Parts: sequence; C-alpha cells; structure tokens
Amino acid sequence: MQKDLKAFFGDHHGLDERSINALTKALEKNNLPGFDYIEFKQALARLRSMDMDESTAFRSAFATASTVGLTKDKLLKTAQHYHKVLNKEKQQFDDSLHRQMEQRVSSKQQEVEKLKKQIEEHKAKIRQLQEKVEKAQATINHADEHIQDAKSKLMGTKEKFDHALQSIVNEIEKDIESIGTYL
Repeated sequence: MQKDLKAFFGDHHGLDERSINALTKALEKNNLPGFDYIEFKQALARLRSMDMDESTAFRSAFATASTVGLTKDKLLKTAQHYHKVLNKEKQQFDDSLHRQMEQRVSSKQQEVEKLKKQIEEHKAKIRQLQEKVEKAQATINHADEHIQDAKSKLMGTKEKFDHALQSIVNEIEKDIESIGTYL
C-alpha cells in the first residue's frame, strides 16, 4: 500500500523520495481498519484519473464509500487521525534532527574550542610543542568545513522533510475543506 500512498500524496509533487517514504510508511503503519480517509483518497484518485471534476469525484467516491458504512463524520475524523500521525512523525523527525545536530555539529564545535585552548597552552611552550600546535591548527581549519558540511546536509534534509510534510498536510487540509464543501 505504501506505493499507492506515495502516488496519492507524493509522486506528482516532486518531493524528496526518502521523506515521502518515511511519511507514507507512517500513514500505512497507522492505517485504521475498514474504509476510512485513506481508502476514500484512493477511490478519489481513481475517479480523478478518469478526468472527473473534483466535485463529482468527491461525491461519487463518497456515495460508493457510504455503501460500506463511511459517514462524513468518520471521514473527517479519520483524516484528522492521519493528520495527527504526520504531526507525530514531524515531532520525531525534529527530535532526531536535534540529536543529530548535537552529535554532528555541537560536538565538533566543542572540539574546536578545546583545540583552540590547547593551541594557547602549546604556544607557551613554543619550541617543544610547536609540532602539536600546527597539528591542532590544521584540525581546526578542517573542522569548520566539516561543521558547515554537516549543517548543510542536515538542513537540506530538514527542508526536504518539511516540504514533503507540508505538501501532504496541505493535501489533507484541502481534502478536509472539500469534504466540508461537497459532502
């Protein structure tokens, strides 16, 4: 089903594959039993693929779904359920990103500060410790590049995730609004 969910939420938006996989996997993992918003979204997509206008597609999908017990209230509640699932994924992603920033960036910054102090200590011993000073300085010079690289990669991943998340959330919110308008 994850492939189907990717088609409904991510394929047509040019979103980051890794982020879409993570988000749709979470939706799949938390898929409620029975016919709900996810199955409604699938039916709606099939109708839309037949060049059916949005209003007719919503009404047709709902009419069919109502024969298996789907109500407007259940449709809205289950759409909110998936919205909450995505919010939980966002929180978990943010927590993981924070930990990664601590591990990859803050620890490197602390390493740089430590090395700067060592340089000052080594300079006091000038002759004996000149070699250690040069090695520490070289590490510092390269640490800034690694810190910037790590920051750039993490922020790129965050931007891709946020874009994918916002796209899916916008889609769900649009569907919720359409449900309210058309049903």
